Amino acid sequence: MADNARAKRLADLIREVVAQKLQRGIKDPRLGSHVTITDTRVTGDLREATVFYTVYGDDEERAAAAAGLESAKGVLRSAVGAAAGVKFTPTLAFVADALPDTARTIDDLLDKARQSDEKVREASAGAKYAGEADPYRKPGSEDETDGDTAE
Repeated sequence: MADNARAKRLADLIREVVAQKLQRGIKDPRLGSHVTITDTRVTGDLREATVFYTVYGDDEERAAAAAGLESAKGVLRSAVGAAAGVKFTPTLAFVADALPDTARTIDDLLDKARQSDEKVREASAGAKYAGEADPYRKPGSEDETDGDTAE
């Protein structure tokens, strides 16, 4: 079993090689410049690599990019094997990264929270306190005789 540092180095190398090959070496129109490799993870035995990618576009372009990556898997694995120089070239699995969707969801939730805060701020603009400005009793005030004396 390989150490974590070696797996990390191999994952970084795979990410760079796949990104360069997608940019310059593969002429598939489904894999245009809108595919971005975001992360790569390699198992501890260096046999399998998971490549995370994002596609900027609609669902149809994402599906086309996924099909293009699956068809180019052999060419990309060959390029990784030539660059890595390891005994066994890891198999590549491409997974769409959920990071952009998660970020979009968080942005939407933050916008809703800002709008809600603005509504509360507008509703409380002319509001006054329900009681007195200072609700605490002071020593020596009239209200101190609430039953403190026992007769």
